Amino acid sequence: METKSKNRTTDEGGFLSRRFLIALPLCAIACAITTGTLLAFMRAEVPAKLSNRTLTFKERVGYQRAIEDVYWRHRIWPKGRPDAKPSLDAVISQAQLEKKVGNYWRKSQALENYWQQPITAAQLQIEMERMARDTKQPQMLRELFESLGNDPLVIAECLARPILSERLVTNFLAHDQGSWGASAEFQTPNGTAAADVSYTLPAISDGAACSDIWAATNATNTPTARASHTAVWTGTEMIVWGGSTGSSYLNTGGLYNPGTDSWTATSTTNAPDARASHTAVWTGTEMIVWGGNDGSNFLNTGGRYNPGTDSWTATSTTNAPVGRQESTAVWTGSEMIVWGGFNGTYLSSGGRYNPSADSWIATGVLIVPKGRADHSAIWTGSEMIVWGGFTAGIPSALNDGGRYNPGADSWIETSTVNVPPRRFYHSAIWTGNEMIIWGGWNDQDFLNTGGRYNPDTDSWIATSMTNVPGTRFGHRAVWTGSEMIVWGGWDSSFFNTGGRFDPSTDSWTPTSTTDAPSARWFHTAVWTGNEMLVWGGANPNALDTGGRYCTQSSPTATPTATPQQTCTVKEVSSCNNVVSSPPTDFIVEMSCLVDQVQPSGFRVNDIGANSFKVSKSTITFHFNTSPVVPGLNTIHILNDAITCCIRLVSEFTCTFTYVPTTPAPRPMPTPRVRPTPLPRP
Repeated sequence: METKSKNRTTDEGGFLSRRFLIALPLCAIACAITTGTLLAFMRAEVPAKLSNRTLTFKERVGYQRAIEDVYWRHRIWPKGRPDAKPSLDAVISQAQLEKKVGNYWRKSQALENYWQQPITAAQLQIEMERMARDTKQPQMLRELFESLGNDPLVIAECLARPILSERLVTNFLAHDQGSWGASAEFQTPNGTAAADVSYTLPAISDGAACSDIWAATNATNTPTARASHTAVWTGTEMIVWGGSTGSSYLNTGGLYNPGTDSWTATSTTNAPDARASHTAVWTGTEMIVWGGNDGSNFLNTGGRYNPGTDSWTATSTTNAPVGRQESTAVWTGSEMIVWGGFNGTYLSSGGRYNPSADSWIATGVLIVPKGRADHSAIWTGSEMIVWGGFTAGIPSALNDGGRYNPGADSWIETSTVNVPPRRFYHSAIWTGNEMIIWGGWNDQDFLNTGGRYNPDTDSWIATSMTNVPGTRFGHRAVWTGSEMIVWGGWDSSFFNTGGRFDPSTDSWTPTSTTDAPSARWFHTAVWTGNEMLVWGGANPNALDTGGRYCTQSSPTATPTATPQQTCTVKEVSSCNNVVSSPPTDFIVEMSCLVDQVQPSGFRVNDIGANSFKVSKSTITFHFNTSPVVPGLNTIHILNDAITCCIRLVSEFTCTFTYVPTTPAPRPMPTPRVRPTPLPRP
């Protein structure tokens, strides 16, 4: 194999670099064209049952809000974020909900009016049954069904129809690029569900036991085949974006929802330019992609993608680092830190991007590690640790690194005592107290060795070689909470094998190959909390397939309340009391942690609160003007005003009395007796 050199060109930014001297021709596939913890429900728009069995546009928007509630509750809010997870209203507006409903209804109209293929009740029933049978997250699908009242008509129209219309339109567009949008002028979907249509609520599969099992991800409506793309896990869906087909660069992507086992294309409106070998992080509300190359240029541009609104916002280029590919990026809780990479030179510079301010600050340059690319980086909670990589000179592979503290804007070197051999294109994960690196290539040999680095002691321990997977690079690794799973890669042949490393026992267990995805490299892998999702890559052509690997694992990282708990009101300030001044704030203590709040559902004398604040199980409802009147007052908490323990609150009513304090009468002043003046002499 040819050694990397300083003269490599930008066309190496695709997943197949010249340095490997492997001819891997790829076929391009046409891209599909498509046009916190606190949630505010619209209670008047989510009826439990519809007597006339029709769904108006307003009701569809209400049900869309209920669906978004489930997704938002499951979206990961990174531990390092200093701010609390906001309400859904802060991340998706009423107009955006209406746009989502309008988009799927417009596609339904196009199927009927342009292609003369209306969606039938039978198709919607089949789609519901497919979701129930093939779901990879049964609990989430149950929550989605419950959010729609377990009403099969509502589930068919508001959950199955959007997925089915997206898939069918994409299929038709693959053969017909006509102006279907012009024939699909939006019409308000009044009375769209006929009274004589009958749906059956399907039973949701519990899925197979979670033990060393592979299952394919849905291969329908997938993004274009690609490698050297990125993927993030949001807590609800996997978002893949960018990459290379081998002959072209992409700015398309897709969201894979394991709950419904379905794909949805990401918007291309305002999307960043096509690229590969870029970076991506998840912030809690957005995926940020940055850098990479487009076959001609090293890029220092990027974009922030919000899956809730399916929208892109460009990242600032003011003070941004110079363009580069094969850099690394970590999310700290408030900033994305990018470092290293290649742009004709191996870089030792980086930058910190703050999405709240849309601003960049350069990383420190004192005691900085040597410039490099194809290295690894992890975030410990307080530091970014970079290690290994490829650089100019001989030897070109590295086995040193550095720890960057953004608070102090300073670097310190990592120990080289007992350090693993030099390498690049390896994998690295963070366990909570150790960084584990494994595999890779040293420009001459493929590796299956590894090491565990403890930043507290600045020390290395080698990983076991017993039952270790074969040598490889271009593989991927995830951390489950108790094990590191490595899978895929290449060492003159492609692999669909892997292994699970348990650091507590320093032992390896091979992953099953039964029903495993086809062998590949330069794919992506994410951990969902109970399974590893792999997708894309090349072997040798670009792939649009993937798989889900399920193993005994630690609980999901997304906190979920105990189902047996009930959501009840424990105490409300002023209840059953006599107050002497009209309060504007009312404090409600709930039985468990609060998930969702609708302030207008907390009513005093039938007047809804204007705003609220939440702290764990306590809610403070605020009225801009006190609704209290002299005499008896009624507090009424509606049964959809609050959700805690992932359950709606039981309806609550109490009273209190307001008796204005009567001011004490002001005493009348005692008249002063004017003394009689003495007679003048």
